[in-house]
Amino acid sequence: MGSRSTRLELRLAARYLRGRGRLFGLSLNTIIATAGVMIGVAALIVVLGVMNGLRDELRDRILVANPDLRILTYGQALRMEPWRGALDTVLADPDVVAAAPEVITQSLARNRAGYMAVLNLVGIADTGSRSVTTLPAAIRDGDLTFRTGRDTVDGGIILGYRLANRMSVFPGDVIELVGYASARVNRAVGEIVPKFWLLEVTGTFDTGMFQYDDTFGVVSLELAQKLDGLGEGVSGIQIKVTDAWKAPEIGRRLERQLGYPYRALDWQTQNQQLFSALELEKLGMGLIICIIMIVAAFNIVGTLTMVVADKTREIGILRAMGFTSRAIARVFVLQGAIIGAVGTVLGMGLGLAVAYVIDRSGLIRINPTVYFVDRLPVHVELLDVAVVALVSLAVATLATIHPSRTAARLVPVEAIRHE
Repeated sequence: MGSRSTRLELRLAARYLRGRGRLFGLSLNTIIATAGVMIGVAALIVVLGVMNGLRDELRDRILVANPDLRILTYGQALRMEPWRGALDTVLADPDVVAAAPEVITQSLARNRAGYMAVLNLVGIADTGSRSVTTLPAAIRDGDLTFRTGRDTVDGGIILGYRLANRMSVFPGDVIELVGYASARVNRAVGEIVPKFWLLEVTGTFDTGMFQYDDTFGVVSLELAQKLDGLGEGVSGIQIKVTDAWKAPEIGRRLERQLGYPYRALDWQTQNQQLFSALELEKLGMGLIICIIMIVAAFNIVGTLTMVVADKTREIGILRAMGFTSRAIARVFVLQGAIIGAVGTVLGMGLGLAVAYVIDRSGLIRINPTVYFVDRLPVHVELLDVAVVALVSLAVATLATIHPSRTAARLVPVEAIRHE
């Protein structure tokens, strides 16, 4: 009896979805309500995918030339010496994939024509066999051996391709670096005289991140130690871990093992403001798009209210034939649920299709100097799609409460007399 009653309620709900002024066998109000749900779901999926894409692209591009984790030291000079014992302790951790010493410094670079640019210099002992970063894959020309073709230079350097273009230098050209850390004091005049280093450009790299490609250069660890006047010391230890998202947890564990004066700095903490802003934007955009779904819910309310008004006489007849008020209410709840389900499924299909086309085609270009990436990435996550679907169905179902109660409260005799 229960299943027969349910089938009858479903048939009535499907019948009420049709009406006067049919299009594709459905009433125009039903199509508008379904389209509203579909557009809201599709827009929310695409927007959340865009925010996820920006987050993932930034993470991947930050980690091209930036390690998952760094071990640094305290003090004004930020100089780590000795460091080999700390490196052995780091490599012994089961979550550490690779680790290597590094030197980070700044300098002024000048080409033969006299053009000068500020250069963020990174010295690494990483040939790519056990790479801490994915920088080897981003190198256009040359490699991390920094082999030079001249005997008159102090070493080789690999520049970001934007920086190389800005300085009009190519592989094989020589640039001059100003080394203030390795400067000496001229006792005759009592002034500090910087040391000038001649470096051959042995290659370029393209990380896809404007900040790296426009301001960074990479040299060997030994050359960076000389440029920065560190002797045998280093700035820190680069670390690659099994899961980049667990870097803060692994960093805290290494801090406890190494003890003072060592400290850990993970990539998330280093870029905390940027990723916090992205999460806030994701939340804000999600709430704004949810308003579209609420508007769609009002469409459902309007559609069902009009059906109740149009089918009042029929509802009265059904009540007189033995339909309970709950059964009448369920008919309209089912009607709203069908609109919500169909709109949600169509919206998911539309949203996933639009997200795929935008992401694969790179159709929407953005300014890399502002957003760090040059195209709009869209990465849809299964959890986001599931949440959007559940919210859409919940909103559509809640929208049926008022019309279904109105229909359930109709008095059979008065409903039958209704004109």
